[in-house]
Amino acid sequence: MVQQVTKGIKISVETNFEGTFYKNYQMQFAYGYKVTIENQSKDSVQLVARHWVIQDALNNIETVTGEGVIGKKPVLKPGESHTYTSGCLLTSPFGAMSGHYSMINFTTTNKFQVAIPSFKLSAPFALN
Repeated sequence: MVQQVTKGIKISVETNFEGTFYKNYQMQFAYGYKVTIENQSKDSVQLVARHWVIQDALNNIETVTGEGVIGKKPVLKPGESHTYTSGCLLTSPFGAMSGHYSMINFTTTNKFQVAIPSFKLSAPFALN
């Protein structure tokens, strides 16, 4: 698990390898990840957008930007957390993801970014 706190918002990420399959005659490596967003600040906040950078061992880079997370824009009061699971496909057995969430502080009405710490994606059969 990797964790990072930015402006009182703690991001924790756990990953797991889901398996392999072929898509369009190319081997795909499937990974799942679970993200917990915990509000350790004194203000209520809302997650409004996400920005991901996904890179595999072949140096293929994909950027994913969108509203909320899995169709939700959670509001977190102080001490509350939101957990969700998602996944990605790579064309190699190794890779990494990182990014940030765009959030709004309801007390100040300011928008701010929360860093998502870089985390590794690796197929266990490919490790020494």
